[in-house]
Amino acid sequence: MYDQAPNPFAIALESRRLELRRTALRCVQINVGLNCDLACRHCHLAAGPNRHEQMSRATMAQVIELVGRTRPPLADVTGGAPERNPEVGYLLAGLADAAERVILRSNLTALAEPEQQPLLELCRRRRIGLVASFPSLNAGQAEAQRGDGTHQRSLEMLRRLNDLGYGRPGTGLELNLAMNPTGAFLPPGQVAQERRAREEMARRWGIEFTHLFNFTNAPLGRFRQWLEQSGNYAGYMERLRSGFNPDTLAGVMCRHQISIAWDGCLYDCDFNLAAGIPQGGKRRHVSEVRELPGTGCAIATGEHCFACTAGAGFTCGGEIAG
Repeated sequence: MYDQAPNPFAIALESRRLELRRTALRCVQINVGLNCDLACRHCHLAAGPNRHEQMSRATMAQVIELVGRTRPPLADVTGGAPERNPEVGYLLAGLADAAERVILRSNLTALAEPEQQPLLELCRRRRIGLVASFPSLNAGQAEAQRGDGTHQRSLEMLRRLNDLGYGRPGTGLELNLAMNPTGAFLPPGQVAQERRAREEMARRWGIEFTHLFNFTNAPLGRFRQWLEQSGNYAGYMERLRSGFNPDTLAGVMCRHQISIAWDGCLYDCDFNLAAGIPQGGKRRHVSEVRELPGTGCAIATGEHCFACTAGAGFTCGGEIAG
């Protein structure tokens, strides 16, 4: 049993006589592993080339069975770089039959690897949407976060996806971009950011996309390490705490999402997974679960929850209170 001590976020809720409880389930997010071709500075999971945790095919089969039985509107596959799990095609195909809609999250560079061509063809054939990490329009800022050469490789992959129909109007193939700050600050407004990105990417590179999502960096994993090493941790946490917006609570992802880790254990969200806070306070494997948490169930919190509720707040689908 996980013994959760009081934390500043829980205290902030209590002092305002607020609580955080689940609504109807809308999304099952599946993290298939922590291996990644990149070691991004902002990664809350500290994923990278030297991480070897991967979801097995047997666990994937259990996930597919659970999703087929509970029929969530959305199945969301993430990582690490999910493409680096050799069984991810099996999972995506099974989820496409089990869920109403499926999306795959990609850093673009892993998807560009030659061996991923069959996965691309599967995604297009099964109408699997893509959410592509693209931290900045500025090459210098993006590469400071992700590594040299990653900006150009990402642009080349976006053009290739456009050629396949992704992000093009009328194709039904969604290509959503996910942007996040490259430093210790909050993102700008999503509407203005999307408008600027759409205009600049079309003008400079001839690239189209469906929507843009703004994410706030969570103070976990490698991003927390960077904050501490750079002397920015205290200031960043104060920025998040002082920016707490109660109006975001209705839309935070943990209210309508469940996250399944690479080892099959359940969490309220991917950030709680990174923080090691299991759903319901006790580690449960997907094979033990008959029903997913329903309306009214309590949600475990931590100080990192201020990231989701600062300013306009955000979910895996971008800004909450625009």
